[in-house]
Amino acid sequence: MMGTKARLFTPVPSVTLEDLVPAHHFYRHVDRNLNLGFVRDLVKGCYTQAGRPSIDPVVFFKLQLVMFFEGLRSERQLLRLAADRLSVRWYLGFNLDEPLPDHSSLTRIRTRYGLEVFRRFFAAIVEQCQQEGLVWGKELYFDATQVKADAAMDSLTARFAFEAREERASLEDSKSIKQQGAHEMAADVEQHLTTLFPSSSEELAMANTERHDWVAQAGQQQREVTHGYRPRTADFRISTTDQDATPVRLKGGGTHLGYQTHYVVDGGKARIIMTVLVTPGEVMENQPMQDLLWHTCFRYRLRPRQVTGDTTYGTIENIAAVEREGIRAYVPLPNWEHITGYMGSNHFKYEPARDVYICPQGQSLHRRTNEYKTRKIEYRAKAEVCNACSLKAQCTPGKYGRVVHRQFDEAYLDRVRGYHRTAAYQKAMSKRKVWVEPLFAEAKEWHGLYRFRLRRLWRVNIEALLIGAGQNLKRLLSRRGWGRRPLPNGAAMTAKIGQSIPIWIFMHLVFDMPDFPTHCATPLPVERLKTLIM
Repeated sequence: MMGTKARLFTPVPSVTLEDLVPAHHFYRHVDRNLNLGFVRDLVKGCYTQAGRPSIDPVVFFKLQLVMFFEGLRSERQLLRLAADRLSVRWYLGFNLDEPLPDHSSLTRIRTRYGLEVFRRFFAAIVEQCQQEGLVWGKELYFDATQVKADAAMDSLTARFAFEAREERASLEDSKSIKQQGAHEMAADVEQHLTTLFPSSSEELAMANTERHDWVAQAGQQQREVTHGYRPRTADFRISTTDQDATPVRLKGGGTHLGYQTHYVVDGGKARIIMTVLVTPGEVMENQPMQDLLWHTCFRYRLRPRQVTGDTTYGTIENIAAVEREGIRAYVPLPNWEHITGYMGSNHFKYEPARDVYICPQGQSLHRRTNEYKTRKIEYRAKAEVCNACSLKAQCTPGKYGRVVHRQFDEAYLDRVRGYHRTAAYQKAMSKRKVWVEPLFAEAKEWHGLYRFRLRRLWRVNIEALLIGAGQNLKRLLSRRGWGRRPLPNGAAMTAKIGQSIPIWIFMHLVFDMPDFPTHCATPLPVERLKTLIM
């Protein structure tokens, strides 16, 4: 006989969430191994002593972690899931008949806290990773990835007209949170410097005000500084949707408004993310490198013996600054011969005793002038000698003699060229490909970093910090007893099962096997994937 289910609802019997949530549930493990009580100290300056009690800051940050682990993209989805999921209600500490916070409250709380609170939250997670021995500290790896902004190219308009309208509006009562956070962070830095170096605090403060600190300015671009070559598109056009997003060329083709997300990753086996910074898409990867390095070293008391990055990081300013501190700069140098089509300066031998360069034909290039603005020395050969040389077509197109420039800090470049012949350098470059790039793949494929859901620079920095903190937290929870990380959500995994994925991505993201040979790109069949997951 076919049965029929009657829709008859009765009062809930005497049962609690403690009975309904399994003893070995993931959120029980998170609650047991991560005490978020420290966030109350981080945010106590954001509240007054009197007034109506607010939402518990611990509940707010637990909701942010739930959003990360569940792969959600909005506060509305987050609160809908929390209302239906018993385990999330238990983790938040809300009973079955207790109303959850409204989604708009989370937005207002994020605005009240500002960027600095989330930076301290990220740093607190890194410090716990340090206490668990997950941070090695001897090697640091730098890389950046493009992330799309939540704005379309059609929103671009003339910058001068937009700024004129903004100035005419005179919105003095709604100052940018980004600027407030930058001033607060600059004050914190100055206070720490005064404590550490009281005798030279005034000189340090003066020097800090004259330079652009990418970390303290939350990745904000220097509009007043140009580099002398083609003008930046963002200097003339601005998005009315997200004023901080700038046009970037995507690797797959096309142009989109976006940002650059910078990671500094520890060289230890756990691959802990030490620093996260988001800058406009027009900012080159090498520009904030020094600030990211010194922030990481001083914040976590590290003394790395080497730093590694790709060719973009191999500027003379970065190399000289790193080498002066006794840290090895494992970065490739640009191959100008391949770029220009003519013989590069590496074909010329420098003789320090005579202060001349010797060309492949044995002719001398003598010092001609010093360029103090660009910090380089110009050496030039005689025009009649070059024009009569048989290698002129391969050496230079000019008719006034070949020119070779030598940097004031050329000794550091020679030192880096020497590293290129060592096994340690080759190992570091191979390690970089599998140490940082899989973390970007993890953040984009599983946690929504392929496109920011928030707008404005200070907000996308918060979003990136929460994703980076969540990635570190997964490693921390794994060390504290959780053998396998949970999948972000069922829908995302269903989409992945429908196609073959590279085995190294699967092992890195699902089973957390950093020793797995990540160069292997053989896709697993769907049937085998289902067996492993089930």
